[in-house]
Amino acid sequence: MAAARSPPPGGPVSSATMHPNAFTFGAAQRRRESKTPSSSGSHSRARLRSSLGMSSSEGTLPVLSPEASGRPKSDAGPSHIPVVRLKVVTDTDLGLAQGVQFKTMDLNSIIQLLQDQPEDGLEEKQLQSIQRMVQCYQNGFPLRDLVQIFKIMSLCTEKIEEQPSFLDTVCEILKLCRLPFLKKKTSDENIYAKEISEAVALLGDLIKVPNSELRIQLCKCIVDFYHAEPLKKQIAGYQQVTSAYKIQMIESGALAETLVLSWDLLQAELLEKLWLLKTLQHLSTSEVNCNLMIKAQAANKICSCLNNPDPSGQLLFRSSEILWNLLEKSSKEEIIKQLSNLECLLALKEVFKNLFTKGYRHYDRQLRNDILVITTIIAQNPGAPMIESGFTRDLILFATFNEVKSQDPLVKGLKLSNSYEDFELKKLLFNIIVVLCRDLPTVQILIEGKTVEALFTYVKKTERHKVIEWSAAQHEELQLHAIATLASVAPLLIDDYLACNGNARILMFLEWCVNEETFFSQGNSFHGTGGRGNKFAQMRYTVRLLRAMVSLGNDTVNQDLCSHGAIKQLIGILKITVSKLKEEAIVLEIKSDILLILSCICENHNQRKEMFGTEGVDIILHLMRVDPKKFQSGLGHNRLLFSTLDCLWCCILGCYSLEDYFLEKEGVFLLLDLLALNQKNFCNLILGIMVEFCDNPKTSVHVNTWRGKKDQTAANLLIKLWREEEKDLGVKRDTDGKIIDAKKPLITKFQEDQKVIPMPASCPTTSIMEVSENIRAKIYAVLGKLDFENLPGLSAEDFVTLCIIHRYLDFKTGEIWNEINEEVKAERFRPISADKEILEAVMVASENIGKMVAALQNEMVESQRNQDMHSEQKAYIKIHASNKQKDMANKSWAKFLSRTSNAKALKKAKKLQEKAIESSRPNEYLQNAIIHSTDIKGLNITVPTGQVITVESTPVYLIGGPLADTDIALKRLPIQGGALQRVKEIKIEDKTKNYHCL
Repeated sequence: MAAARSPPPGGPVSSATMHPNAFTFGAAQRRRESKTPSSSGSHSRARLRSSLGMSSSEGTLPVLSPEASGRPKSDAGPSHIPVVRLKVVTDTDLGLAQGVQFKTMDLNSIIQLLQDQPEDGLEEKQLQSIQRMVQCYQNGFPLRDLVQIFKIMSLCTEKIEEQPSFLDTVCEILKLCRLPFLKKKTSDENIYAKEISEAVALLGDLIKVPNSELRIQLCKCIVDFYHAEPLKKQIAGYQQVTSAYKIQMIESGALAETLVLSWDLLQAELLEKLWLLKTLQHLSTSEVNCNLMIKAQAANKICSCLNNPDPSGQLLFRSSEILWNLLEKSSKEEIIKQLSNLECLLALKEVFKNLFTKGYRHYDRQLRNDILVITTIIAQNPGAPMIESGFTRDLILFATFNEVKSQDPLVKGLKLSNSYEDFELKKLLFNIIVVLCRDLPTVQILIEGKTVEALFTYVKKTERHKVIEWSAAQHEELQLHAIATLASVAPLLIDDYLACNGNARILMFLEWCVNEETFFSQGNSFHGTGGRGNKFAQMRYTVRLLRAMVSLGNDTVNQDLCSHGAIKQLIGILKITVSKLKEEAIVLEIKSDILLILSCICENHNQRKEMFGTEGVDIILHLMRVDPKKFQSGLGHNRLLFSTLDCLWCCILGCYSLEDYFLEKEGVFLLLDLLALNQKNFCNLILGIMVEFCDNPKTSVHVNTWRGKKDQTAANLLIKLWREEEKDLGVKRDTDGKIIDAKKPLITKFQEDQKVIPMPASCPTTSIMEVSENIRAKIYAVLGKLDFENLPGLSAEDFVTLCIIHRYLDFKTGEIWNEINEEVKAERFRPISADKEILEAVMVASENIGKMVAALQNEMVESQRNQDMHSEQKAYIKIHASNKQKDMANKSWAKFLSRTSNAKALKKAKKLQEKAIESSRPNEYLQNAIIHSTDIKGLNITVPTGQVITVESTPVYLIGGPLADTDIALKRLPIQGGALQRVKEIKIEDKTKNYHCL
């Protein structure tokens, strides 16, 4: 529309009426710029456009070249140098060269003239003054004058009803508003922002004037705010304001809300409505405007008129674009609320039906799909009257007529092509079925439309050499989408599912998924992720469908599955995935879902558990041997382990033969290994399994035999988990782990902070809920079944904690009675004397148990301290004896050295020795007794002698140790003294040879 716009009055003159010198000036200017290396091409083009845009009314510029003035060229040669006169170029000259001068007007006088009392000739004066203003501002309005100009336009608008001649004047001003605004300084935008936004808001009031031409011109003006063309004339001293600034003024002036509020005024004229829609389409590109439009109920007003007659088709196109923009840029909940009424849904229904049955163009199909997406968003609101409008029935009919024959005249002779738009339509119809089935009243319509039967047509292997309406990639994507849709629809339509023999068809399809038949999957779609070149995507969504059905707990469905051999088939698939397939995210998901399916089928059915068999137990054991590092991989090993443990609980526990086989394969050891990892997510589940397993008398031996890292026992591990759990819960304990509050020994921080709230007897209290929310009760149950006595590998700290665990049930009972007492006080009830005495007795007994446990803990701690002190003293005595022995050895060695180096010391030692010998002899001897002398003549030693002697030799560090070297002949004494040292090998000469030499 901007290209067809006629130039405003006084605008640029066409090339036929321009002064001929203008072209000459342009050529000379180009030549001059080509010789100037510093000038740029963009500036040259700007100055050229400026010179070509000058009108004859402004006069011609001074001729700057000989060619332009018509004077002959001077013969400039080597001998003739022309004289060049330099002229100072002023700012005024530059302004004239760049554009026209801007003349201001006294706008206040025009406003005063318009406000004067009516009199003869006044209207003509007013129109003439406004016409002069229009001529003056033919190149755009400056920001500083914009408020006054809009005031003039508003005054003219008020006179249109009585003086129609002012209509053309207002239209002329609006045409000038379509031009870019002008600013003299960069700061003008901020200075006049508030006044301009208020002035722009007045534009919305023009839409209320009952004149088609004015309304259309207003819409054109607003549209050009978003597509402003650059000025053809450059105004000296002014710059063009960007479109972004004008858009900002529209947003701050709330113009969009005003236009939407005037929507009802334009219902009579189609052309006016189309121009308003075009304007709102431009305005809806802004988030601010979208919020303003929603505030004025734009979605409701526009959607209700979608089905209005319009030969051009613009109404439907622009309306859908506006709705899209509103959904993307404003509150989706508010839009859904505005569209969730019968009037809007009926309009959408009729439009969609017409486009579906009669649309044949590419544009029609795209618009049809857009309408369906908008409908899907509305259908997410449970309060939307989709069924009441009949839209739900039509949508289900359109979704299934291709697969299930229908006699409805609406789809008679209708067929979808394999074009991209029809392919997208089919996927959108599957998607809206999933959304619609969330509303339970839709179930009956789904049954009437044979939805399950239609969707099951895709649950079969892709047949080759068969002519189908979709390409191979399209059929694969629709197949996956249909199976995903069945997972949401089939659980609601169990009778239809069984009537279609759904279990058998699913198991047959699963068998095709795992066979080795070649299948080239495209894997391009959302549902085909991870399934390129294989059948993993088909297997994943089929297993999801089966999981959705068995999770219902319907005995008929589960029994039908078992009768078709589902357990053995699923275990076979698990074997293949475990042994042959790589651990990818999609494979791990398939494993997890199959394990959950087996859990749902076998739970509480011993016969089915026996069908699970030892093969299933072996798979469970294999999956439990998981590397802990894989939990952080993000592929889904956490979920797989959850499913494995759940399958262990549901498929093995309760069947004695499988329990025994699990124990024989050291399954309990694997459970305790997983428990030792201390993964908070698994502890509760593993302990629950342990509680059930401990009912088997063979389990306790395995539990007590297990050893973890650093020879940790199972009892020590359980007690350690108890302490960590109490630390996380904020239970009060002292540094030794003893009870602090004997009245409430188990109370957590959450229970302590929460006030007592009286509740009905049927509602569980916080103390009861706490039992299932943490692992303390399960640890108590496991240790209780293992017997609290004779637990191996426990420290004193463990025994202190074990005292609390042993009395857990008593403490929990007292805690509940205490809670009852506080509730009675909160409700201000006064029990009778007998009940009060019983309640007090129970409270006192509970407190006494706490005190008794605390005393026992103190005794244990004190005993351990005494034992530690005794052990410390023993260690000290041992160290002291060792040091004393070292001192005696050192003294003996010192004496030995003194005897060897000091003759006096040696004599003194000898005398002491003899004295000791004499003192050891008896005073009287028997007759004929032989007395032996203690001295051995010729013996040069300084120690007592006897038949067996111990020689204290030279220290080891001096001679290098025993048997260091026996080649004494090769040793010599060092001059400096000390031990013997090895010398170089001595070469023995032949004496005979030497003798001959002599």
